[in-house]
Amino acid sequence: MNFPATLRPVSFCASLLLAGASLLAAPTVAAGASFSPSASVTTADSPAAHPNFTVRVVGKGQPMLLIPGLTCPGAVWDETVARYQKQYQCHVVSLAGFGGTAAPASPNQLLLNVRDQLLTYIKTQKLNKPVIVGHSLGGFMGLWLSATAPEAIGPLVVVDSLPFLAAVQNPTLTAEAAKPMAEGMRQQMAKGGMTAAAQRQMVAGMVTDTTRQAQLARWGTASAPAIVAQAMYDLYTTDLRADIARIQQPTLVLGAWAAYQQYGSTKESTRAVFAQQYAKLPQHRIEMSEAGKHFLMYDDTNWFFAQTDAFLKQNTIAKK
Repeated sequence: MNFPATLRPVSFCASLLLAGASLLAAPTVAAGASFSPSASVTTADSPAAHPNFTVRVVGKGQPMLLIPGLTCPGAVWDETVARYQKQYQCHVVSLAGFGGTAAPASPNQLLLNVRDQLLTYIKTQKLNKPVIVGHSLGGFMGLWLSATAPEAIGPLVVVDSLPFLAAVQNPTLTAEAAKPMAEGMRQQMAKGGMTAAAQRQMVAGMVTDTTRQAQLARWGTASAPAIVAQAMYDLYTTDLRADIARIQQPTLVLGAWAAYQQYGSTKESTRAVFAQQYAKLPQHRIEMSEAGKHFLMYDDTNWFFAQTDAFLKQNTIAKK
């Protein structure tokens, strides 16, 4: 995408991965859903079974998981939940250690643990092919869930994310070759979080509204540095570009490019990066926002909902 050296790799990485779901002040309650909005099967949740995340359940209908991204807890999905809760039972996931939530006991194999615990959650809650909506890190996680257990997952909405972040500028890069860079980043980030001023400066390139910028910066400052560092390492060393060939579900990929225009990127050049990374995904459509920055649900809300509405109408199982 021809970013200047000062933006490589950390700033673009943060831009592509910073995301959110809802702050969970209420007790965790989970439920499974049938495909009828008026009839759902409720199963008691066991939070101890998924120490790497908590879940808040809102609404009735077809199940939908909304997965957060790096450093943010849940409020970024509030508008999305409000829109879909009458048609979908929204399971809003909040990852441990992000945005002020309690960190897990160990950062080891962080995202692998999240993946496996989410798959167990889907099974134990009897969620029948839930729709997965993921922003950034959450989009990556949605791809990983579906590639691992294609039979368990429904349609995917991936918001500004890629199957292999480290290869954004070098398509020939392998996960093994990315490890030295990722390890250096992990060690540097684990020493301590960004200052509030640095967080605010970074998120200014990810969302336009200043109130949103302030909130995102607060979440970043409140996140556990070791957990953020491990999440970044895992993302830089996990390559899903071949694995996504196993995904059976239709996938909508929503991309952003406007924030990088000042560095020489165009809509076409950015779309080409997405197209290359998603080349092996059988059923997918890539749509690029004209004006939105990384937080497309904030910056290009009408477009985001129009794209998602149409995709869900076309691809979710009809209600009984």
